[in-house]
Amino acid sequence: MKPAPAPAFRLELRLRELAQLFNSLDPAPFLERDLDTDAEEYIEGWAMEHPAGSRLQIHVSLQHPPPEGDPQALIAEAIHHYFHYKSGLARRELRRLLKLGRESLLIGLAFLVACLAAASAIDRYAGGWLLQFGRESLTIVGWVAMWRPIEVFLYDWWPINRRRRIYEALGRAAVHVSVAPPAKPVA
Repeated sequence: MKPAPAPAFRLELRLRELAQLFNSLDPAPFLERDLDTDAEEYIEGWAMEHPAGSRLQIHVSLQHPPPEGDPQALIAEAIHHYFHYKSGLARRELRRLLKLGRESLLIGLAFLVACLAAASAIDRYAGGWLLQFGRESLTIVGWVAMWRPIEVFLYDWWPINRRRRIYEALGRAAVHVSVAPPAKPVA
């Protein structure tokens, strides 16, 4: 039995001209340009509302076609290229975070072992309330040192991985472009 296909969601973008989709300060050719910040936030915000495994469709309505080139191919390739790039950035960010988590875990474990060994030594060789306080403090501090690696491995990686999956879905999104002149006002 084949699994049911992932649900599809459609985004409508209405633009006067192709340049509205891209960052005007980016000097790169169209296919390598960054998307306009507002367009990027709008597309990402829309995509984040849907499950990460969803099939995404982006429909762009242009009022004025570009002077040269097929707008369908230009826009589809530019959107796919941009979100593949963003997916790579998120993948690297996730890899760096997990590396930091592993390093923090090693440091935390070494510190925890040292604190527990010191607490055990205090317990074995000394008495009194002040030394009991020191022993308990070392035990608590040792476990608190494990807070950061636990936070990384339990919580911090989830949002980055979700963002990466959304970018990948946007990088595969079906992009359709239509060129329609603006509606004429009714007199």
